[in-house]
Amino acid sequence: MTGKTHITGGIAASLAFAQITNYDPVILLSAGVVGAILPDICHGGSKIGRALPLLSKIINTLFGHRTFTHSLLFLLLIGALLNATPLHEAAVAGILVGMASHFLLDMATKRGIKLLFPFKLNVRFPITTTTGGTVEYFVFAALSLLSVYFGYEAFAVYF
Repeated sequence: MTGKTHITGGIAASLAFAQITNYDPVILLSAGVVGAILPDICHGGSKIGRALPLLSKIINTLFGHRTFTHSLLFLLLIGALLNATPLHEAAVAGILVGMASHFLLDMATKRGIKLLFPFKLNVRFPITTTTGGTVEYFVFAALSLLSVYFGYEAFAVYF
C-alpha cells in the first residue's frame, strides 16, 4: 500500500479505537499516523524512510523490506520500548494501533508480510491487490469515509 493509504488507515483505526476507549482522540489520532508509517522505516522510498535515510538504510540492509519491521516481534518490541518511556498512554496505544493497521493493509498486497519474523512465512489475505492499483484507490476511499465517520463520533463531544 502507498503512504497515503497507510496514513488514512492509521487515522481510521485510531479513531475507531477511540470509540471503545476513554483515550483522548486527538492524541490517538496523532500517534496513529506515526504508527501507520513507522513499519516502512525499512524502505528508503517511504515517507519515514526519506525523513530518516540513514536509519532506513541500516534497517533495510539488516532485514530487508516487510520483514522485521512488519512483524509481531517488532510490534511487541516497540510496545515495550514505548511503555518504558514517560510517553502518554494514549500515544503509546495510538502508535501500536497505527502499526497494526499498517500490517493489515500490507497483508492485503500480493507480497504480504513476514508477520511471524524470524520465520520466513509470508502472511497475506486470500484476496490481494497491487500496491498503487485501482483496488487500493477504493480501499483508500473507504478508509477516508470511515475516518470521517469515526472522526465525527470521536470529536462530537467538542462541538
